[in-house]
Amino acid sequence: MRTLIKGGTVLSPAGGVPADVLIAGEQVAAVAAPGVFDTADTVLDATGKYVLPGGIDAHTHMEMPFGGTFSSDTFETGTTAAAWGGTTTIIDFAVQAKGTSLGSTLDKWHEKADGNCAIDYGFHMIVSDVNDSTLKEMRGCLDAGVSSFKMFMAYPGVFYSTDGEILRAMQQAREIGATIMMHAENGIAIDELAARALAEGKGEPVQHGYTRPSALEGEATSRAITLARVTGSPLYIVHLSAAEALSAVAEARDAGQNVFAETCPQYLYLSIEDLARPDFEGAKYVASPPLREKKHQADLWRGLRTNDLSVVSTDHCPFCFKDQKELGRGDFSKIPNGIPGVEHRMDLLHQGVVAGEISLGRWVEACSTTPARMFGLYPRKGVLAPGSDADVVIYDPAAKQTLSAETHHMAVDYSAYEGFELTGKVETVLSRGKVVVSPAGFGAKPGDGRFLSRDLCQYLG
Repeated sequence: MRTLIKGGTVLSPAGGVPADVLIAGEQVAAVAAPGVFDTADTVLDATGKYVLPGGIDAHTHMEMPFGGTFSSDTFETGTTAAAWGGTTTIIDFAVQAKGTSLGSTLDKWHEKADGNCAIDYGFHMIVSDVNDSTLKEMRGCLDAGVSSFKMFMAYPGVFYSTDGEILRAMQQAREIGATIMMHAENGIAIDELAARALAEGKGEPVQHGYTRPSALEGEATSRAITLARVTGSPLYIVHLSAAEALSAVAEARDAGQNVFAETCPQYLYLSIEDLARPDFEGAKYVASPPLREKKHQADLWRGLRTNDLSVVSTDHCPFCFKDQKELGRGDFSKIPNGIPGVEHRMDLLHQGVVAGEISLGRWVEACSTTPARMFGLYPRKGVLAPGSDADVVIYDPAAKQTLSAETHHMAVDYSAYEGFELTGKVETVLSRGKVVVSPAGFGAKPGDGRFLSRDLCQYLG
């Protein structure tokens, strides 16, 4: 079967050019000047629209255990919502529990995801129990297509690793060529601040932000960078939210160190003012790192322009306001941490284009091409070129939409962006050549998505 997408502006990190895209089966067959091809089994008219590679959300948490509950999106609902928003690949996290092996953890997450995803998916591995056996298993994960390992400097007693444990894991990552991903917040200090706030009777959601100050994200980021420099390990800072952390990343990159970082839409558009909403509404916005003062947003946009922030992911980890977020009424430390967003990442970043914060090329780069290269999927993903998977988004840059829980497809009872009015909207999405989103509705089913065995980071020589 051949599909022709004609009349559109094809986008890449270099910008946009008028071109037609010919798809044969599951792959792109050609990208050519308009009119070169005139027939196909299916013709999609993209006149006046952008045609870009499907989005890659490199940081999601479907069915993740946290705080005595689980994130509300399953792999089925979460990948369906992602597709509606123009994301055709997610990379989720397999979560090692203390006392368990990495191999059994990976098996468990395959049981959750395999046969249930509407789009393609891969895994990172969360390492929460560093020991000789775990370190040896990292190589086995690499052989199984998992080439990145996330560690935490936060959440003592749950995910937290000491500097010594991080050092050992980084040494192993350096040995096998893998990438260490880091949640960089000083969890020991944060727990002390949280305990004091609760002892003083301060239990409202905004205290989550006050007890996780940006300086402690900056300190932890600097410490992680130092450990990576000592070991020679590449380092990827996840969900960077603060100017202090960005400064540390920029300094390391300027010095030639293999340090990379992502940010998320919530840190570009939301703030601690949302955490402070009355009547416990602020609980909807509890995530870690927390939402910051608005002044940090300008720094993050600038970091995206300069490539000190390489990727925009969502850290999609949804918990319903009713029954889940409400577990923390009166005690902010018991509010499940996470914000829903996998469906709206592409649209929210396009709003940055509309506002003049980033270019069209940078939009595609941060949302698709760079995550593909960062996590060993390029050129299969992240580009429209002969031989690449036909993951394609036809995007209407002039369409207007208002974000709302009433219309989104995520399995969560609120929207963090309720009432946001955006310019630009996904019109049609193809996943490996199959139309999964169109004006006619949703065309994918559970099991259409395939597991992606990933190579090493392609930014490392």
